[in-house]
Amino acid sequence: MNYTIIDFISLLGAVCLFLYGMKVMSEGLQKVAGDRLRNILGIMTKNRLTGVLTGIIITALIQSSSASTVMVVSFVNAGLMSLAQSMAVIFGANVGTTVTTWIISAFSFEVSISDYSILLLAVGVPMLFMKKSTYKSLGEFLIGFCFLFMGLDLISKYVPDLQANPEMLKFVTNYTTLGFGSVLIFFFFGIVLTMVAQSSAATFAITLIMCSQGWISFELGCAIILGGNIGTTITPILASLSGNLAAKRTAMGHVLFNVVGSIIVLCIFQPFMAFVADITEWCNGLNPHEITKAEEAAMADSTLLNPAGGLTARAQSSIAFGLAMFPTVFNACNLLIMIWFTNLYVKVVCWIMPAKHKDEEEEFSLKFIGRGMLSASELNITQAQKEIAVYGERVSRMLKMARDLIHLPANDPQYTETYNRLEKYEEISDRMEIEIGKYLNHVAEGRLSPEGKMRVAGMLRVISEIESIADGCFNVAKALNRQHSNHVDFAPGVLKEIDTMYDLVGEAMDNMLGILREMETPEDSLIIKAYNKEREINNLRNSLRDSNIFNINNKEYGYQEGIFFMDLISEAEKIGDYMLNVVEGVKHQFRPTTDQ
Repeated sequence: MNYTIIDFISLLGAVCLFLYGMKVMSEGLQKVAGDRLRNILGIMTKNRLTGVLTGIIITALIQSSSASTVMVVSFVNAGLMSLAQSMAVIFGANVGTTVTTWIISAFSFEVSISDYSILLLAVGVPMLFMKKSTYKSLGEFLIGFCFLFMGLDLISKYVPDLQANPEMLKFVTNYTTLGFGSVLIFFFFGIVLTMVAQSSAATFAITLIMCSQGWISFELGCAIILGGNIGTTITPILASLSGNLAAKRTAMGHVLFNVVGSIIVLCIFQPFMAFVADITEWCNGLNPHEITKAEEAAMADSTLLNPAGGLTARAQSSIAFGLAMFPTVFNACNLLIMIWFTNLYVKVVCWIMPAKHKDEEEEFSLKFIGRGMLSASELNITQAQKEIAVYGERVSRMLKMARDLIHLPANDPQYTETYNRLEKYEEISDRMEIEIGKYLNHVAEGRLSPEGKMRVAGMLRVISEIESIADGCFNVAKALNRQHSNHVDFAPGVLKEIDTMYDLVGEAMDNMLGILREMETPEDSLIIKAYNKEREINNLRNSLRDSNIFNINNKEYGYQEGIFFMDLISEAEKIGDYMLNVVEGVKHQFRPTTDQ
């Protein structure tokens, strides 16, 4: 039997089907529990034990340590978790990811899940057409689950049969008889393989196939899995590249945790591997290390080798059990030791990546979002919400500058400086709207639940209204420029009335910022207050308009002064309208729904 190029391409297709199944299964679960996951991490306490349990549970649920660590990096980037909290969650995520290996191990040889895949697809596909979004997401999970095991079954089918193709053994055997050198080679192979696949589960599946087919020994399979533990850190590193310093520190903490633990185990690899093999023998009845040594020596044992010379199903099951036990024991030991050094980890990470003291208030920058956070779209909504709150705070400073300009004479150097700052802020505001909008569009292109899409639509409306507030503030400055160019000054009584209006607008602004800070769960009292403030602003605008006409008719001040007075009052009233539009966007798009 010759191994053809068609067989090799089929093998690549099987691996792709496996990876796609992992992706669909993970995303389906994230869509089902996206809000819950955000809430769990959002209220994370400083208790290390709670953090570890959270990391274990969430990673076990979404079947992806990469997704959960990206989530943690994202929450640190969004300011919802501290660096110390994130370390505990990441420690737990490393243990939680072993659940995936146990699922693959348990079903790979004992039960052929692929035989039942068509039945599961018959359940999952119709769920995609159901009205309720939860059922759709569960359908995606079932489909991904089927694809995962169909891919695993096809990988087993299309990997080369080394006994039928002995010439293919040469490539592998060249690197399997070098003692500890072989361990190092396959350790680095595991790092590279996991970095490329960005999935430790994929590495485990490939390693399982390689061991069960007799390509490599149990010892070298453990080396690949150990290397994969370092390779899996590439995903949070990529996620943190465009994040803030806290996000980069979190990714670095993950790298340190995995690298230090892996190097320690690598130094005691033989006794540690033998320890795991003994545990497997105690639980399963067979020692996987002895099985592969027996195979290498071609010992014809009917319990280990079948008549064709390959491993029996029982022997394959024992190897699968041992390979799943290895990362479980490794990560559990790593956690039990390293959890006591969480604070030291934080100090080391901060020492490696010190803060740069630089005032960036006057420069354009996004604090919480970036292109590198797009691997878990459902969870990127939180970063956008946090960035919108920052956007609102920046625009609120523009309102204060506009108020300062009203009281500054045109020949005062501070007037020119404040006007220029206000103009620069307006340019920054335009750019922030564009960048946040682009980010939200990228998020919307991901696999979002209907609720997530609704939130994205709401945020797009909110940022548009916030930008209108910024335009209104700059319009105040331009109106003042026109006033000064016409040599018009306001009487003290007029300035007092203008201040009264802008006091109300300032109160409405503070109320709006409070709502933006708690966008997903705004207080009813703040929303009611927003409507009341807008009503007060409208009533005051109407009152001042009437009094303005009266004062002009009674020669209290000139017509030009009255025109500029009403320009400032009208602009303030428009700003109040934009603020209410922001609040309504939050109210209708972000409040929890019960019909889904």
